[in-house]
Amino acid sequence: MVSIAWLRDDLRTADNPALLAAAHEGGAVALYVLDEESPGIRPLGAAARWWLHHALETLREDLGSLGIPLVLLRGAARRAVPEFISGTGADAIFWNRRYGGPEREVDAAVKEWAADNDVHAESFQASLLHEPWTVRTGGGGPYRVFTPFWRTVSAMDFRTPLEAPAPSVPPDNVPAGDDLADWNLLPAHPDWSAGLADAWTPGEAAGQSALEDFLAGPVQDYDDGRDLPAKPGTSRLSPYLRWGHVSPFQVWHALSRVRGDGPGPDVFGTEIGWREFCWHQLFHNPDLATRNLRPAFDAFPWEYPQDAGPQTPPVLRGRNPDQSPSGSRPEDLAPLDAWKAGLTGIPLVDAGQRQLWHMGWMHNRVRMVAASFLIKNLGIHWRTGEEWFWETLVDADPASNPANWQWVAGSGADAAPFFRIFNPETQAKRFDPNGGYISRWAPDALTPAYPEPLVDLKESRRHALDAYESIR
Repeated sequence: MVSIAWLRDDLRTADNPALLAAAHEGGAVALYVLDEESPGIRPLGAAARWWLHHALETLREDLGSLGIPLVLLRGAARRAVPEFISGTGADAIFWNRRYGGPEREVDAAVKEWAADNDVHAESFQASLLHEPWTVRTGGGGPYRVFTPFWRTVSAMDFRTPLEAPAPSVPPDNVPAGDDLADWNLLPAHPDWSAGLADAWTPGEAAGQSALEDFLAGPVQDYDDGRDLPAKPGTSRLSPYLRWGHVSPFQVWHALSRVRGDGPGPDVFGTEIGWREFCWHQLFHNPDLATRNLRPAFDAFPWEYPQDAGPQTPPVLRGRNPDQSPSGSRPEDLAPLDAWKAGLTGIPLVDAGQRQLWHMGWMHNRVRMVAASFLIKNLGIHWRTGEEWFWETLVDADPASNPANWQWVAGSGADAAPFFRIFNPETQAKRFDPNGGYISRWAPDALTPAYPEPLVDLKESRRHALDAYESIR
């Protein structure tokens, strides 16, 4: 007898109800399908592909220690999964639920096939503390404001994390599947991933270690420390949550050990709540990454440059992370490319963009500043920034990435008002007062070779507000 655990964004052994159910049935096989073909499924960005490669390597070892083989397949999941079930003779398949529109359609198609072919199919809640369809406003609709949403969700009773399956004997005659190397997830010619490798260790063990390190120190001062990019005041759990190396249930219950020791743990709890809120938005708005949630912004005169989005600007091509661009800006560099490359002439923005290129991650305070500068000072559509972050972030999340970009743009749910325009100079003085962050990532900012600002901050702010008045 063979039972299949179909893994997706839940690459862990503990607190994985689908894996536990498959192991309980006996003869468990873990299956991962790289689906870049199903309609609406968004292909991974380059940094996420790097993470996935190493995450699957680690997961194979972790599962192997439990006697559970990991099989890799590439193709449309609604075709590949039934073919694999038929090829193994499995009589059951289990998975943890996904909440994006196209993903739910794929899962429904597989479940329908299973029902027609006498295969038991069952799904579980594992990636969110709440199921998006279970939380409604008094009027019966989805929440559009975070505070009442989180008041409702945080009052729920969240289950205790589950143990990993007990080791067992692996089933016989399991198909080999694909060779991970053949997927070509790692960058080559050039290999720009050295900075990612220096900064991150993908996998469940590393995620649990990051959680424990955070709870042992930074969480106590999180209410203030989270805003200081020069200090290790954040959890850096975002990629581990995004890939499911740790579950929100594990994080939530681990927080209970330190709650009551100051405001930090409770403030971090609201960050978990914001992640839940972003997924709540995506569930009810599957086109979150491409459509303004507030239709009035459809008329906003943002620029959407030709060749916008995830394309790497020539100034960055061929550079490894230790060769971040510095010095004067090429005269022919377009504003969008200057923003991507960290050559805007605005020190905090440039530091953030260079950190992103180096390590596939940017401090959240700086993310907001860099996003505001692109949208409101350069007048470029939020979608171009969202697409660049999707390409370059190791924690590029299908819900949080577009929801946060829409928050900054003013076009999303519970968004910051458009007239809230982050001044990067003021932000730097307040949150990087000693210049530690800027000197780390943009050391040329105090040299004569540093480029002049792309735009005047006051004048560009006025233009943005005038444009906003035109759509009100």
